[in-house]
Amino acid sequence: MAAGRPLPARAYWAVAPFAGEIRSERLAPPGPGEVLVETLYTAISRGTEAIVCAGRVPPDQHAAMRCPFQAGEFPFPVKYGYSNVGRVIEGPPELLGRLVFTLFPHQTRFVVPAEAVHPLPAELPPGRAVLAAAMETALNGLWDAAPRIGDRMLVVGAGVVGTLVAWLACRIPGIELRLVDIDPERRRRILALGIPFALPEEVSGEADLVIHASGAPEALARALSWLGLEGRLIELSWYGNAPVPLPLGSAFHSRRLTLQSSQVGQVAASQRPRWDRQRRMAKALELLADPALDQLITGESRFEDLPEVLPRLARDASGVLCHRIAYSDDSPRRRGTRNDATAASGSATRRPMTASARRRTPESGSPVSSSRRNSSRAGSSPGMITEGGAGAKPKRA
Repeated sequence: MAAGRPLPARAYWAVAPFAGEIRSERLAPPGPGEVLVETLYTAISRGTEAIVCAGRVPPDQHAAMRCPFQAGEFPFPVKYGYSNVGRVIEGPPELLGRLVFTLFPHQTRFVVPAEAVHPLPAELPPGRAVLAAAMETALNGLWDAAPRIGDRMLVVGAGVVGTLVAWLACRIPGIELRLVDIDPERRRRILALGIPFALPEEVSGEADLVIHASGAPEALARALSWLGLEGRLIELSWYGNAPVPLPLGSAFHSRRLTLQSSQVGQVAASQRPRWDRQRRMAKALELLADPALDQLITGESRFEDLPEVLPRLARDASGVLCHRIAYSDDSPRRRGTRNDATAASGSATRRPMTASARRRTPESGSPVSSSRRNSSRAGSSPGMITEGGAGAKPKRA
């Protein structure tokens, strides 16, 4: 591409409740301190992205729930997403050719400030790196929860975020932990990760700490009943505009229970004096080195099929954890680099989804954009499916 000429790109836009389309746009070439990234993979968030797809972002949260490089305004049309893995093809020498994770929507290529990209560790395949946003949410949630050695701990909701929380927590010495979910089909996958699993009816005794990540209000109410005196519940789910009734007139008061939200837009208060978002994301990427985590990726589709796939998953994602989106390798800039750039870990279960109809729009007519936005975040994790339906978690901002 000639220097100074606008660069073509295509992006997925939500345009109405449970409807989306792929739009073309033109990017300004990267300037000093910026990078041009070509996308290899993105992931669909089964929490926040499902709420955005349904048009259920509350009006009073429109500003707070923007993701870093969002385009458009809630409810529609909006370009939304925050789990992007790609390769830097233009930029500073120290980043050129590097595989990077970026909190960017579903788009074929994009320009962002260099500080917005997070280089992948050498041992992390790009196909697994789409879990980084979920791992960051899990890490931050555990910082908020601060489990103690010997705690009886329950994690409710075996979606991606809940499973990663449990996977991290069960490495704390002395923790008595169970991951609770209503779907018995998840037992084998959870046990393979070394995490004790229980159905709700199998839970007994009183917990010191519960982390709730199912996105189902009825599961949150039940989780409160599992806490003992002075017990704490950390809420990772985000419900959009859905009402969440809770039994606060029952034992909540007499047991002196604590209900606390955890939201990834801020580094947990206990860590904030020493940790910034860059350090937190670097740690999240490092924690994804274990190939066992590949089994959290339960399906893959092509970017071109997003207008059919994303609304379908937002309506019903039964059996789905993280659904990955793969991008075309037709670009001459990416030929010859496919082997290492697309080596998604081999143990992942891939279930391609083929769209019955593919929709594209011509040039949107929008002005040249470099997608330069503030990379701070107001809020959380991809791939979350929940007890009883759509898994809602805090959004990325």
